[in-house]
Amino acid sequence: MFAFYMLPHMNRKRLKLLAALFVIVLLAGTGIAWAIGSDFSLPQRVAAGIPPNDLDYEKIEFASPSGSAIAGWYFPAADPIAGVVLLHGVRSNRRGVTNRVPFLHTANYAALAIDFQAHGESAGDHITFGYLERHDARAAVEWLRGRLPGKKVAVIGESMGAAAAVMNGSGLGADALVIETMYPSLSEAVNNRMRDNLGRWGPAFSWVLLAQTKPRLGFWCSELCPIFKIEEIHAPTFVIAGEKDTYTLLDESKRIFERAREPKEFWSVENAKHEDMWVFAKGEYEHHVLDFLSRALKSE
Repeated sequence: MFAFYMLPHMNRKRLKLLAALFVIVLLAGTGIAWAIGSDFSLPQRVAAGIPPNDLDYEKIEFASPSGSAIAGWYFPAADPIAGVVLLHGVRSNRRGVTNRVPFLHTANYAALAIDFQAHGESAGDHITFGYLERHDARAAVEWLRGRLPGKKVAVIGESMGAAAAVMNGSGLGADALVIETMYPSLSEAVNNRMRDNLGRWGPAFSWVLLAQTKPRLGFWCSELCPIFKIEEIHAPTFVIAGEKDTYTLLDESKRIFERAREPKEFWSVENAKHEDMWVFAKGEYEHHVLDFLSRALKSE
């Protein structure tokens, strides 16, 4: 304090000015980050319309422990081998995963595609990146089991959809699990996106977004780490990763695979980024997924 008052008058004025500018920048940055967090967690409610295929379907709805009534499409099959729950990514909806229904139907699988809470036609106050959505994933598995008594049920989850499924651990109740481009933890997902959009220093600002999860969404970011929950899943697991994914790095997907229990399989999709793997590698995707499901769901 003494040293400060010993500074020349001009230097003191300069320090005060710099301090004021720092406070202004900090407040502005916090406000911008809060606005970004608000925008990214806003509900993505849209009308579903009709499925983008000519298959028979039923429009269904069921209650979820997330607090929302979950909307979906059920695609029946004549005497199906098993059922498959399709779970979309963040800020998407059931239409984003129904492109998988035709090849599943051809292989005689019934399918259920849902809108997570705060997505599509399902109610919800905020997107929670898998935290509340995990309840919807488990409820979808239970609904399909009720519709297909005695049949096995698999889950195919894309990005947040995969995280929502895995966050249930052993409580998911699925007989097989396909997880595509799933993040290992929310903090790593945010860091990667900040780096991808702002450069090497981007992750230094991740805390401003991550600190919002508790006051805004009701959970600490440390509570959303599917990489630790996958160890609890005893069902056969197929991990699909994008070789050039900058949102979920290939090394992160490999770490997830290492923690998964046997039996398990891994597929790195050559040149793929964080995208719809069916769209990127349609023929290979269908071959790999059907081969996995046929072995994972075979009668004992």
